[in-house]
Amino acid sequence: MTDTSEKTALVLGATGGIGGEVTAELLRRGWKVNALARDPQSAAARWCRPERGVHWLKGDAMDAGAVAAAAKGARLIVHAVNPPGYRDWDKLVLPMLENTIAAARTSGARILLPGTVYNFGPDAFAGPEEDAPQNPTTRKGAIRVAMERRLRAVSAEGVRALIVRAGDFFGPHAGNNWFSQGLVRPGRPVRAISRPGLPGIGHQWAYLPDVARTMVQLAERADALDAFAVFHMDGHWDADGNAMTAAIRAASGRPDLKARPFPWWLVTLAAPFVTTFREMGEMRYLWRVPLRMNNARLVAFLGAEPHTPLFSAVRETLAGLGCLPDQAGAPQGQPAP
Repeated sequence: MTDTSEKTALVLGATGGIGGEVTAELLRRGWKVNALARDPQSAAARWCRPERGVHWLKGDAMDAGAVAAAAKGARLIVHAVNPPGYRDWDKLVLPMLENTIAAARTSGARILLPGTVYNFGPDAFAGPEEDAPQNPTTRKGAIRVAMERRLRAVSAEGVRALIVRAGDFFGPHAGNNWFSQGLVRPGRPVRAISRPGLPGIGHQWAYLPDVARTMVQLAERADALDAFAVFHMDGHWDADGNAMTAAIRAASGRPDLKARPFPWWLVTLAAPFVTTFREMGEMRYLWRVPLRMNNARLVAFLGAEPHTPLFSAVRETLAGLGCLPDQAGAPQGQPAP
């Protein structure tokens, strides 16, 4: 896809973490970006990134007509919209996807779906590839699997889809995620680090700007993809839980920061009353088994996976969360490996 006239994308969820990052990357690479928002004026005012040029359109992802109208002329539909706070997932997620599918069927656009590790249950710890069996043990994982199955089914009818699965998101503009909800407290300098994982257990992280670069690079080579294409990212593999802790210490200039066990007991107590805590509790297995998705297919196709060094990724994330103290110059400490 090299003709500039063909580089038009519709982004659903452009004000969210992954949607916003993909939107910014598309703009940087010369795409025309249309974004659907219930309140375009408010969405434009909240767009705080240096990348400009988003064309905001009024509409809701639950409105099939609005999605279809916004998708006219688009070659790519980024389906990055999710109900806030995981509320009503079972009622909203699949209908929203159906609207995107209908729009793609009419416009001929390829659907780009950000995927996650949640498709896989604890039985897949041995490095699952893209076509590995998916046996999720959580409600959210089951919905993710259902979304992908639906896209696979319609790919036989001419609707093209691209899915990029990645580990737990983190980044300066990420929304709800384990980094900001489980490891540090946003809006204040880091005083301690929580560790959700068992000692010695690895965890797979994905820096959102890297995820966005990967997705857009794949989308720009869409002509070489199958109608239904799935890729895994490796991201940042923390082999024993120590690398992320060390990176936070180094990036914050606080080598003395204590690392404390995450209060799972509190999540368990609050889960019946707080949806976010219930979802966090369901994902606890990812901190108990070393589930690392294999990115060999991605590397074979792109040549390399976009990868920001962990120290830089963590520092940008902490800065975006308002977790770095005011200071002149660089923080003390050396970059983490």
